[in-house]
Amino acid sequence: MMDWTDRHCRVFHRHITRHTWLYTEMVTTGAIIHGDVPRHLDFNQIEHPIALQLGGSEPADLAIAAKRGQEWGYDEINLNCGCPSERVQKGAFGACLMSEPALVADCVKAMRDVVDIDVTVKHRIGIDDVQEYAFVRDFVGQIAEAGCSTFIVHARNAILKGLSPKENREIPPLKYEYAYQLKRDFPDLEIIINGGVKTLEEIDLHLQHCDGVMLGREAYHNPYLMSAFDARYYGDTNAPNSRLAVLQAMIPYIEDQLARFGDSGKGLRLNSITRHMLGLSFGLVGARAFRQMLSDTKKLASGNPQLLLEAWSRVVEHANEAS
Repeated sequence: MMDWTDRHCRVFHRHITRHTWLYTEMVTTGAIIHGDVPRHLDFNQIEHPIALQLGGSEPADLAIAAKRGQEWGYDEINLNCGCPSERVQKGAFGACLMSEPALVADCVKAMRDVVDIDVTVKHRIGIDDVQEYAFVRDFVGQIAEAGCSTFIVHARNAILKGLSPKENREIPPLKYEYAYQLKRDFPDLEIIINGGVKTLEEIDLHLQHCDGVMLGREAYHNPYLMSAFDARYYGDTNAPNSRLAVLQAMIPYIEDQLARFGDSGKGLRLNSITRHMLGLSFGLVGARAFRQMLSDTKKLASGNPQLLLEAWSRVVEHANEAS
């Protein structure tokens, strides 16, 4: 979810669901060790529980990055062994790490030695033409011996050559049964399934076989789906925020962020935050008008977050017309 689940997106999502675990976009060890640490690791305290997803393949570097993640207050460190992009492959991490389980085990050990929080692994079920279940079973087994107890399984192969990251999310077939079998073979491990999940009913089905479900694109494009999560999966009896309440809650956050970073040369603009919110009207009459309003460059240039309420008024108008 590079360039998608940044800190602004996560704050927005947290106003929809209070309890769901949120994950950062993948941050490379080099960015943390040699780059602007606050830029990459800073987050709002309301984002808890939150996991820092790392990209890297050098155990020593991952240990440094994981330790800094814990120092900054993250609740979990997640190692990405699933991203198939060529840029990531050139860095010798992401999905290509699945061919080196011993190295991944060393990486997990190095991180676990320096942090007290959970170290988890996100991975695919295979790479390229490797289709046998035994491949992912042996991968998980070897990493589990290094002390990892939580695996997030994107139930598709990663095709390292010839497919774009987008195509890698669509073309390789989903094999949910591989994740189900992992749970049967490793009942003491936490197996979280990922890939192509779009509805509450699908989540419920997967939870009959696995310990958890991770949503990626659907959570971004249809974020209000998560408003049902707290009651349905966490037993929270409090009513979720309405869509309007979510927008209202974001206004002071946006005002604060623009005041702090809008004139600091860091390039923060209203669109830097509102771009993550276009899907809030998903499925509603007037959704297109909402998106158009939040994509209007002239209105966005004003930097006035009240634009959120103006956009919502278009949804209300369309709903009234439809009734």
